Amino acid sequence: MVCSNMVMINFRDPEGKVVATDARSGLTLMEAALNAGVEGIEAACGGACSCATCHVYVDPSWTDELPGPSDLETDMLEIVNDRRPNSRLSCQIKIAAGLQGLEVAVPATQDVDG
Repeated sequence: MVCSNMVMINFRDPEGKVVATDARSGLTLMEAALNAGVEGIEAACGGACSCATCHVYVDPSWTDELPGPSDLETDMLEIVNDRRPNSRLSCQIKIAAGLQGLEVAVPATQDVDG
């Protein structure tokens, strides 16, 4: 039985392997990824939205379910080398019950300009 404050999140690596994890509501996707040992999420700044090394691609079917990025997040995404329309920083997405089953893909690298 899953506790009501736990949300299933699926992280897909560049080879297609999925790490499914139950994450506590209120954490960020970055924290959930680090807690689950998801490879490819570096989080060099620890979630301060100042490095872009927690970049993920949100599955397009979920983009409308998330609040849009802040101006700071949008600015940080400018330094991501493989930015896509569904690029987000996982440190800026809070886990909530409505995100049950959220799928995100981890880029092959967390290379940034700057």
